[in-house]
Amino acid sequence: MRSSSMGAGSVRLAAALLALALAAAGSAPPCAAQPLRRNYYAGVCPSVESIVRGVVVKKAGGPSYAVELGRLDGLSSTKSSVDGKLPAPFFNLDQLNKIFAANGLSQADMIALSAPLPYNTPDHLRSKDANDDSLDACDDFDAAGHTVGLAHCGTFSGRLRGPSAPDPTLDRGYAAQLRAECPANVDPRAAVSMDPVTPVAFDNQYFRNLQGGKGLLASDQVLYTDPRSRPIVDAWARSAAAFNRAFVAAITKLGRVGVKTGAQGNIRRNCAVLN
Repeated sequence: MRSSSMGAGSVRLAAALLALALAAAGSAPPCAAQPLRRNYYAGVCPSVESIVRGVVVKKAGGPSYAVELGRLDGLSSTKSSVDGKLPAPFFNLDQLNKIFAANGLSQADMIALSAPLPYNTPDHLRSKDANDDSLDACDDFDAAGHTVGLAHCGTFSGRLRGPSAPDPTLDRGYAAQLRAECPANVDPRAAVSMDPVTPVAFDNQYFRNLQGGKGLLASDQVLYTDPRSRPIVDAWARSAAAFNRAFVAAITKLGRVGVKTGAQGNIRRNCAVLN
């Protein structure tokens, strides 16, 4: 998990790709409220799942898997309801595990999801349902994404400047690069790539970066500096196949968190606006 809702792969990206795919197909999904299941759109838009998977895999090189579709969106959204439910860029391992465990996700799930999702807001706070802690079809999953995506300068500036800077866990060369990309008075919304080596590829370079002190956020680098999580980082740095398997398992579990059915939600015509 790491931002509007917890996270991974980016569900925001998946939702956008789905919308683009539907637009390309010239139709919108006339979906009834039904439980989450695979092949949800097969009856009304037979090609959409293969279109989305094909685009994602071709563009980023990530694993292909059977996406469970059909989530309903919440009936209300408030920014205040997000407080305490999302991981912050400065969290330690215990804090990260606590957030993910609250949604039925393990430490291994958290580490797998941390690699693919971007923190793309300074405060990691976005609109969510006021009366429901679950994730919706239109939610952003900013926690599975740090092998692909961007982060605002404000999310890691404290590692570069300030009373405790530079962060001793940050590679000195990488820190100099970040200071150049995010100078002292830069707009905190300015963004840099999460992965300095393969910024647009879904791969296991994220874990190699952590081994070299090149985790962009403090909550990234702690996965390697904390001995409890380091063995998984080392294992997935060695094996892209092992990471891909773990990611597919974790993001499938994430997609099953808090599924709404029936009168609990609807399908928004625009993810950013209530119907």
